[in-house]
Amino acid sequence: MKSLVAILKTTPPKVLEDIPRLLEMAGVREALKAAAPTILKDNISWHLPLLSANTTPWQLEGAIVGLRKAGFSDLIAVHNSTVVTNAFKGLRLNKLESVYRRYGIPQRYSFLAQDVTWETFRPKAKMRVLDGIYPKGIMIPSLFRGKNILHLPTAKCHVYTTVTGSMKNAFGGLLATRRHYTHSVIHETLVDLLAIQKEIHPGIFTLMDATFVGNGPGPRTMMPVEKGLLLASSDSVAIDAVAAKIMGFDPMKIDYIRLAHEDGLGMGRIEEIEVLGEDIGEMNFHLSVGDNLASRVGDLTWFGPLRGFQRLFFRTPLVYLFIMGSYVYHDWIWWPLVGKGRMKTITTQTEWGGFFASYPGEGSR
Repeated sequence: MKSLVAILKTTPPKVLEDIPRLLEMAGVREALKAAAPTILKDNISWHLPLLSANTTPWQLEGAIVGLRKAGFSDLIAVHNSTVVTNAFKGLRLNKLESVYRRYGIPQRYSFLAQDVTWETFRPKAKMRVLDGIYPKGIMIPSLFRGKNILHLPTAKCHVYTTVTGSMKNAFGGLLATRRHYTHSVIHETLVDLLAIQKEIHPGIFTLMDATFVGNGPGPRTMMPVEKGLLLASSDSVAIDAVAAKIMGFDPMKIDYIRLAHEDGLGMGRIEEIEVLGEDIGEMNFHLSVGDNLASRVGDLTWFGPLRGFQRLFFRTPLVYLFIMGSYVYHDWIWWPLVGKGRMKTITTQTEWGGFFASYPGEGSR
């Protein structure tokens, strides 16, 4: 049986009507368990407001409206933080905080002890790498057990995984702040995390925003390219494969998609995926990943000649030098010199950018 991915072309005046229709097309009622609460797992790759890098406010609002229309009213947002991303700042600058408030969605923060406790989880599925990386036990948030999850990624390139989407969105939510231990085996890690998700969530669904897609060395230093598309599916592998295909990549040459397909966790071959809505046969955005200063350092330390020093670099206080370097490069150099100008052009010269600006919130640094 083929997996199903729905894809629609949309516009700002129609998007909040199109998203509920898209969820229905992709089978949200069948994918999620009606009696279970549903986690809204947004994607804040960067606290600064570059469209294509983070969940968009219309994506979030449409998801809430669509879920409630489909009968899923018990919703809760769960946010994660990383060593280089401030979740509170990201929610505010990306106009998500106002959407959660408007619809009365409770919010929890997986990195705050008073919000979320963590527990040792022993998967039934055979792990590719995580049991070796965390020999004392894989820790997951207790809050996640027994709840549906709706992932809200954007379609963008990624310096370590080529593309990033539904499967990568679990990386921040399910693993604690030491998740950087897994970067050298990131593809296998994403496969393990999908296997864990299938054991702890009664339902998994993804709404992916491709109104702007991120071209270049993502998930932050990208050129947003306007495409006006939305994708939805209950198959995390299939939606990432379709996104990769339309972005210009061969899905089965991306390791995490291929490995997940081989493990039976979803469908990675385009010919075995049923696509509803837009015809993607000739769709190719010709995107490329490229490199930036941070990724070049990462290539040396995670995959290159300095790989043997990972324990010294990333499991000792030396890690804070890398964290500070990333923060300075992204927030103090690339954003003011490049990213802020790109975002200003988008907000002043595109309909989607104007729509973003119309949402309550700061929307700038």
